[in-house]
Amino acid sequence: MAETKKLAATVRGGTGKGAARSTRREGRIPAVIYGGGEAPTPLSLETKEVTRLIFTGHFLTTIFELDIEGHKERAIPRDYQLDVVKDSPLHVDFLRLRPGSRVRLQAPVHFVNHEAAPGLKRGGALNIVYHTVEMWVPADDIPDAITADLTGFDFNDSLHISAIPLPQGCKPTNPDKNFTVASITPPAVVAEEPAAAAAAAAPAAKAAPAAKATPAAKGKK
Repeated sequence: MAETKKLAATVRGGTGKGAARSTRREGRIPAVIYGGGEAPTPLSLETKEVTRLIFTGHFLTTIFELDIEGHKERAIPRDYQLDVVKDSPLHVDFLRLRPGSRVRLQAPVHFVNHEAAPGLKRGGALNIVYHTVEMWVPADDIPDAITADLTGFDFNDSLHISAIPLPQGCKPTNPDKNFTVASITPPAVVAEEPAAAAAAAAPAAKAAPAAKATPAAKGKK
């Protein structure tokens, strides 16, 4: 399940683009925390730490304990913006988490046991339809990912969401109750079976000596 991490924040004065630019000039990242029945609160975060957390991965499924000048808030990032040129964080949105609440998020799908899938061992390809699955999940028990087992899957087999064990309390938002998450497609050209290839080669091997006895070859005797 998602790990809770601590992150320090300070309340920033003002809202809007001007206030956000001012925060960035100070070398910090503007942010906001909202939800939980309270008014949104503008925050500022330490740039180096937030950059590290974003590029470490799983940022949007990580629960944070925000220390806002001594006041603690449990929250989860709902979105963040990156500079299109520098690829550095520009803004982060946090959602307050209250006990018993549920949140809507994208859970990554981890595919395991590739070596136990006959279709993949014979040269097939894993066609992933959903790299992430959007789900409603308990705010107190957010999964890092869901695990899809490929054991036994052969050419043209499909892996449906019903075959993937979901953590307790998690429910996909997709109205299709059994949507396809991935499938195994055969290679464009299927390699010949060894026995069939050997059988096809045998007649050609027997005919090879006769082919050498050409009129031109007899004339040289």
